[in-house]
Amino acid sequence: MVSRVRVWLNRTYAENVFFMDQLRRNPSDRAVEIHATHGDPDSPVLAAADTAELEPENLSPAGYVEYALDQCGRRGIDVFVPRLHQAAIVAHRAEFEAAGTAVLAPPPEAVAVFHDKVIAYEAVQAIGVPVPPWYRVRSEDELVAAVEELESEGHKACFKPASGAGGVGFRVITRTPFSLMHLSGFPSPYVPLDLVLEALRQAEEPVDWLVMPRLEQPEVSVDCLTGPDNRVRLAVGRTKNGRRRGFTLHEQWLDPARRIAEGFGLHYLSNIQFRMFGDRPVLMDVNTRPAGGLHQLSLCGVNAPWAAVQLALGEDPGEVVPPFLGQDYTVVSGPRPLRPVSLPQQRPETTEPLPAVPAPPSAEPVGSVGAAAQVLPL
Repeated sequence: MVSRVRVWLNRTYAENVFFMDQLRRNPSDRAVEIHATHGDPDSPVLAAADTAELEPENLSPAGYVEYALDQCGRRGIDVFVPRLHQAAIVAHRAEFEAAGTAVLAPPPEAVAVFHDKVIAYEAVQAIGVPVPPWYRVRSEDELVAAVEELESEGHKACFKPASGAGGVGFRVITRTPFSLMHLSGFPSPYVPLDLVLEALRQAEEPVDWLVMPRLEQPEVSVDCLTGPDNRVRLAVGRTKNGRRRGFTLHEQWLDPARRIAEGFGLHYLSNIQFRMFGDRPVLMDVNTRPAGGLHQLSLCGVNAPWAAVQLALGEDPGEVVPPFLGQDYTVVSGPRPLRPVSLPQQRPETTEPLPAVPAPPSAEPVGSVGAAAQVLPL
C-alpha cells in the first residue's frame, strides 16, 4: 500500500485552503495529510488542515528555523511549503532533508535575487527580459526627481517597497490636493504628492521605495512549475483585466517567464507577473512561492500543487500541459469554517492512510473570509 504524504504549510495566505483541497483531490488518488501553522487562530487554513498549531510570535529567522525543524520531526513532515521566513529556511535545506523533509521552495540564491526588486530588475534585464523604467528612492529629493522625470514623459508615477510581497505598500502619486474627494467612496491607492513628502520629512528613518510608471492592463501572472534540474514542467498565464479573468498560453508572456524560472532556478512553484508598458509586456514582479490564485488553474484541468509535491518527492510528473483553457471568470468571496479560538482537538494520529478526499466538514463556526475567494464563470 502506498503510504500517505504529510505536507506542512506555515503561516500562509487564506486562499491556500484551495491549495490544500487540490492536494487531497490529487489525480494519483494518494492519501494526503495536511499540517498547518499560523499566527492568527482565525485563519481558515488552520480549520482546513488535519492538524494545526498556533505559531510562536517574535521568533528571529534563526529561531524560526529551529521551530520548523522541530515541527518536521515531531509531525513526520514529508514536504514543507514555507512562506514565512522562506529565505532562512531554504538556507538550511540540508538539515530538513536530513530530517526526511523536502522543502518545496527555490534555492537560497534564487530567493535572494527576487527578495529585492532592484536586484531582480537588474538581473532579469541581463538575460533580455524587459522591465519598466524605475528609480530607487530613499529621500524626499529623490522622490521629487523621480516623479518629475516620469511625469515629463507623460506617465503617472507610482511607488512600492523595494522588498515585499504582493501589492503591500503600492501607491499611485497624484498632484490633486487632499480634499473630501479622497474621503468619499472606498479607499483609493492614489495619494497626493504633498502628503507623501510631508510623511517623508517626519519619518525617523529613510524609506526604500521603487518608483516607476503606472503600468497598464492586462496583468498576466504566469504560474510556473520548475524541477530541480531547472527545466520548466508547467507554465500557464492567468490574465486579469478589471473584474474579468482568464487564461493564456501566448508566448509573449510564457517565454520571458520560462527564461526567468529556468535562468534563476526558481524550483517548484513560482509566479511571475507582467503588465503592459506602452505596447509591450514588461516584468512587474516575481514571487518565489505559490501564488494565492494558483488553484484557479483547476479550471484548465491542472492540479499544480500535486505536481509540485510529486517533484519534491522525486516523482517527476513530466511536462504538465493543460488539456484545455477554462472560460473567463471572476472571483467572489465565500464562507469557510473556522476553528474555535482555542485550537481544540486535533484529528487523531493514525497509522492508517487518510482518504485522498476529505470528509464533509463538521459543524464548526463559520466565518466569512473574503480573501478565500471562489471562482465563477462569466
